Amino acid sequence: MSQNTAGRKSPAGSAALEAPALEAPALTRHLDTALLMVMAVACGVFVANIYYNQPILELLQQAFPRAVGLVNLVPTATQLGFACGLFFLVPLGDRIDRRKLILCQGAVLIVALVCLAAAPNAGLLVIASAVVGISGSVTQQIVPFAAELAASGRRGQVVGTVMSGVLCGILLGRAVGGFAGDHWGWRATFWLGAAMTVVIWLMLLFKLPHSEPKTNHSYLRLMKSLVELWREERSLRRATCIQAALFGSFIALWTILALRLHEAFGFGADVAGLMGIVGAAGILIAPLAGRVADTRGPHAVIGLGSLIMLLSYAVLGIWGSLVGLIVGIILLDFGEQSALISNQHVVYALRPEARSRLNTLFMTGMFLGGAAGSWGASISWRLGGWQAACIFGGALALLGFVLHFSGRLAAYGTTRS
Repeated sequence: MSQNTAGRKSPAGSAALEAPALEAPALTRHLDTALLMVMAVACGVFVANIYYNQPILELLQQAFPRAVGLVNLVPTATQLGFACGLFFLVPLGDRIDRRKLILCQGAVLIVALVCLAAAPNAGLLVIASAVVGISGSVTQQIVPFAAELAASGRRGQVVGTVMSGVLCGILLGRAVGGFAGDHWGWRATFWLGAAMTVVIWLMLLFKLPHSEPKTNHSYLRLMKSLVELWREERSLRRATCIQAALFGSFIALWTILALRLHEAFGFGADVAGLMGIVGAAGILIAPLAGRVADTRGPHAVIGLGSLIMLLSYAVLGIWGSLVGLIVGIILLDFGEQSALISNQHVVYALRPEARSRLNTLFMTGMFLGGAAGSWGASISWRLGGWQAACIFGGALALLGFVLHFSGRLAAYGTTRS
């Protein structure tokens, strides 16, 4: 049992929740720099495939003019597929050798991208997009695997590095997809995605070690245990709610950024895509926060990250120039990533034998928060423009900080008593 749970009595039913964890062989405990970099890049390449279709949606509509309504479902099908993969496949990481699971999902992703690139009609386009989303959830198999392979004193740094790959893929996927689509056509976007996925799949094939199953539960028992984990782990619930608010604040900006660039500066979608590079700059700095979480504890970093995000919206709302926008984006992405890797640091320390299921619950809550942030930002923009959207995004960041601060007060009171 981890340090976080040592010394406390397990809730009723916990004994039935987990089978005794098997000790993994020494090979699975080794994580060198080369493997860590491969895993981070793999996360970015895999998750970018989910976002390629967003900037080329107009090109897809032009390619299938008689089925525009069906084509408009492509981004939705991809995101719903990702959500399904996240909830129904990621828990299998506790039951099956993660190497086999990652390679299998990666292979399905390659096939789906090839089908997408060669799609003869809109129907197959939507189906293949859904499969891309489902198999693209493989990124969330890699993150807990990296946490497992890392030494406990480096876990924050390792998770920060791998999650930098994830968020860079989210931000840069739109830019790469838009550039390839504009210059070489929409099919080239997915061929490019398939080619990059093949390359990183081969690298994983040679570098990725095996892992031992952490439980022998059946699949149905595995899924039922999600409910039990959520009910029994207060730290999981708090970290998930905090990150849902912060990720909603993060996504809120990126939802209306293209509208702001066009309204205030006259820029088009290509510049909005390039802003992903600006955001990636903030994210790449954030693994430093993982080192701080390792040495000073994650809770201080969560609070600081929340405050940095709140500051970023003050900058975005008050400093109206392009420079102010860039500074605000960097601060927002740095704060969000810092809080994210620290919340994951808390979650992964709870039950090492259930990291995949913990990750399922945490990431599902986080992406639900992102969906709410996107929806709220769109409404705020329609009602009050940029200023209203900044107030909304700042309110979500403030909510994340309040949830964190109240949790720390409660923990302090418990310790005192």
